[in-house]
Formats: sequence, structure tokens, C-alpha cells
Amino acid sequence: MPEVSIIIPAFNEAELIGKTLLSLKSAAMQGNTSFELIVVDNDSTDETTTIAQNHGARVVFEPHRQIARARNTGASAAKGRYLFFVDADTTISSELFSKALDELRRGRTIGGGALVSFDVVPVGLARLLLRVWLLISKCLRLAAGCFIFCEAAAFREAGGFDNRVYASEELWLSRNLRIIGRKRGKKFIILDGSGVTTSARKNSQTLRLLATTLIFSLFPAGVRFRSLCFLWYDCRK
Repeated sequence: MPEVSIIIPAFNEAELIGKTLLSLKSAAMQGNTSFELIVVDNDSTDETTTIAQNHGARVVFEPHRQIARARNTGASAAKGRYLFFVDADTTISSELFSKALDELRRGRTIGGGALVSFDVVPVGLARLLLRVWLLISKCLRLAAGCFIFCEAAAFREAGGFDNRVYASEELWLSRNLRIIGRKRGKKFIILDGSGVTTSARKNSQTLRLLATTLIFSLFPAGVRFRSLCFLWYDCRK
């Protein structure tokens, strides 16, 4: 049985998933742990599955295009004691991986995330939103969806990611894990420092960024409608 299950949801990620899997394999091997790579093909139409298999990942299929559902499908197939959720356009440093794993092994941490950076320095609205998010993430202990780690048992007790929403599912999971952790005397943490680098491809869509910010500021329940979550679901047809 692997100690760590690394779950990567993917929809049409042939361009980036190879780099992600290489970084994860390197980080896990340097972290001195047994692990499995699970790629959840979320109804891709490109070579995502083939590339994932060529990198040694086990591929499971989730036909319904929804990030929360894809992550839950991967977790259902996972055998590890710990779950690491990493987006297909994200790389993780060996140092951060080992730090997260050490926190879990010590038994005082139920899960967490990390402060993220983009592969291209953001400007304008994207830069402002990143600064705001980093402050919120650190102060309120909310994990970014591109990198979340936790105890598998706690994840299942929390009910996994909320399948009713098409965005923000990582925020609700963070909250639920904090509640469970408090009962057990464990923390949900946000790791400082660099180590998580995610794609900045959405940052070039300034009008969509602005529209998304306005919609969810005025109508938070909009996360239940995929049509309003176009920033995440319309970027790759």
C-alpha cells in the first residue's frame, strides 16, 4: 500500500501534464515515500491519458466535467494514507512536498495547502487578485485548489469536495478539515515560502477575470452553475 496518493484532475492537459508528473515523481522519490500517481481524465479529447500512462500514472475516468467530482473520483480510487491533490498545470518542489509530508507524519496536522505563485509574473488585475488571495489564504487558512494535502481518513470524514459547486470546492474542504482537526487537536496549515508554481494562462483573460470577480462578489451562489464558472471551464474546449 502506498503512503501517499497523488491525485491530478485533468481535462485536455496534454501540453502541461507531462511536466507536472515529472515534478511530482521527483518530489515524491526525494521525499522517501511510497506513492501512486492517479490522473483523473475528466472527459479529455486530446492525448492526456496516453501521456499520463507513459509517465507511470494510473488513469481513472470521470465523464462529468466538474473539478470537484474529478478530484473525488481520484480519491475514491486512492489507496494511500495521505492524499495530495495537485492540478495538472502545477509543479511542486521537492522541499515543499517533503515539508507537507513531514507535517502529516508528525500527527499534529490534518492537512493544508501552500502559498502559490504563477509561472509568469502577473500584472494588473491578476497581480492584485493574487495579492488579495495570498492574504486571505494565510489569514483564514484556506488552501488553493492547485495544491492540497490531507489525511485520507479525514478527507472521507469531511465528505470530500462538494459536488454541488463548480468552483470554490477547496474552500469548503479547507473549512471542513479545520473543524475535524480542531476536534482531534490537529491543525490545518498553509505552508509559507515558494514551492507551488501554477499556470498563469487564465491571467491573460482580463475581462473574464473581472467578470468572474464581479459575479461571485454579488452572487456567491453562482459557483453552483457551470455557466457562470466560465473562467475555469471555457478556457480549454
